[in-house]
Amino acid sequence: MKPRITVITIGVDDLEGAVRFYRDGLGLTGEGIIGKEFEYGAVAFFDLEAGLKLALWPRNSIAHDAGLPLAERSATEFTLGHNVSSRAEVDAVMKQAQEAGAVVVKPAQDTFWGGYAGYFQDPEGHLWEVVWNPQLLPTEVA
Repeated sequence: MKPRITVITIGVDDLEGAVRFYRDGLGLTGEGIIGKEFEYGAVAFFDLEAGLKLALWPRNSIAHDAGLPLAERSATEFTLGHNVSSRAEVDAVMKQAQEAGAVVVKPAQDTFWGGYAGYFQDPEGHLWEVVWNPQLLPTEVA
């Protein structure tokens, strides 16, 4: 397998509310909800870095498509990491997320490995880590 991930899909229970959080609250860009004309087809895509998309898809649609029963949610199944260029940017993103409706579960603080990071949960409970890692600075895309 080549390391070529192009879409990160997170399951949501309230698609419209999740779109508001990511589009209006965090400022991600995308077309909004598409595919409403299909049963289990409503989805929203947001542009991330070059070639990478964030998809919001109802959990019951994912379960149906995969042929699995709908399971309980768990915030500790995975995290989404948002790497930024400075400590100040960590604080700014954490504040923006909280103002958009996220719950800060761990305020930004120095890490044991020399960085600075905090965690928030989006309104659906997905766990995001906002991190400044001096050894892994993001490359800015124009």
